[in-house]
Amino acid sequence: MASSALRRAVTIVALANLAYFGIEFTVALSIGSVSLFADSVDFLEDASVNFLILAALGWSARSRARVGMAMAAILLIPAVATIWTAWQKLTVPAAPEPFALSLTGLGALVVNLSCAFLLARFRHHRGSLTKAAFLSARNDAIANVAIVGAGLVTAFLWPSAWPDLIVGFGIAIMNTDAAREVWTAAREEHRAAA
Repeated sequence: MASSALRRAVTIVALANLAYFGIEFTVALSIGSVSLFADSVDFLEDASVNFLILAALGWSARSRARVGMAMAAILLIPAVATIWTAWQKLTVPAAPEPFALSLTGLGALVVNLSCAFLLARFRHHRGSLTKAAFLSARNDAIANVAIVGAGLVTAFLWPSAWPDLIVGFGIAIMNTDAAREVWTAAREEHRAAA
């Protein structure tokens, strides 16, 4: 019963992440936002992670631990993409359109809070796999609040590229920390299964 509920939750989360990736990526490119670009790549990574979790749910503990270690590496992809995009943005530091930034960040917050809520009851089941999914959704919700804030700061206090860049770098740091947590949990699972 719990396994089918987990499978259903992970499927919904994967599809929601994939759908919002398309929306956020399009807006990020159209307004030149580093933080939205970082978050959109993160949505794509979350969709991939959740599809991978879905495939690995029936595997042995040792195999799931190996997948968890691979997911730790996958979690680093948005951080690297963000740093690259931020570097490019530093050469032409134009502020993104603040209201589109905040509105898109708000939509992402709704998606991520819904996903975190769906995954919260499973975050301790199946070890590093569900931990990775829950941490991704939780961290993304935090990042989305920061994106909304960056848009508001850009609109009303500091009309520059810096609020967006700062949030983009913050998202990269959060993704790196989540990768470390998932790697640690997966290594412990792997040792326990050996």
